[in-house]
Amino acid sequence: MSNRVCRVYLIVAGDFHDMDFPRLELLKLLAENPKIRTEVATDYHDIDAIMESDVLITYTVNRVPTEQQQKAVRRFVETGKRWFALHGTNSIIAFRDDGLVDCPETAPVFMETLGTQFIAHPPIQPFKVTVSKPDHELVAGIGEFTATDELYLSRIHGDIEILLETRYTGPAQGFVEDQWPDDEPRPVYYVKKVGDGEVLYLNLGHARGHYDMQPMMDYYPEIERGSWENPEFYELLRRGIAYCADPITG
Repeated sequence: MSNRVCRVYLIVAGDFHDMDFPRLELLKLLAENPKIRTEVATDYHDIDAIMESDVLITYTVNRVPTEQQQKAVRRFVETGKRWFALHGTNSIIAFRDDGLVDCPETAPVFMETLGTQFIAHPPIQPFKVTVSKPDHELVAGIGEFTATDELYLSRIHGDIEILLETRYTGPAQGFVEDQWPDDEPRPVYYVKKVGDGEVLYLNLGHARGHYDMQPMMDYYPEIERGSWENPEFYELLRRGIAYCADPITG
């Protein structure tokens, strides 16, 4: 067994979500492995620190790296490392004058590395999550479950191996692309190979508190914890962390 520690670079930041809650929960999960050492950041500016890390974990919303940073993240994965992306990491959000939410495709390197770009979601409501690859170690033994979360409707880039999926056809009111009539699997969790490395993307995990919609709204009436209330979600996070760290600490 290796005595080497695993250096994790954790980026948690963004808009219209409670970032303190997932940051704390992820740090607690990372602390379960005594060989993991975590550096916490709020963006992708420290390219050297990212490249020197063994694992990249991101939980962001509307945090878009510069072109140089996008290319660095891609190199990070291509060299054989793993990036565990969560929830809104693939989101770029712009509010138009007509009140609609646009998701401009202005970071192609980033989204092509990730494998998807968020385009819209219907209102938060329960939806069924099914297992697409029951033999894959990241999801083996996890049965179908119900999530009350943001159901991501995304543009797919390249080949992805879908591990968890859901189905949705219908409107996504408030977004520029507001009609989703095709009955295709909507990826919830997938793996994408990039060079010698891999991207794991689990888009569940919405969280919002009373003050996270400012300045658009002074007080948001609900506390939303999404899939953080599901034991299956925590199991998926633990497995994802272990999968990413195992080449170093195993």
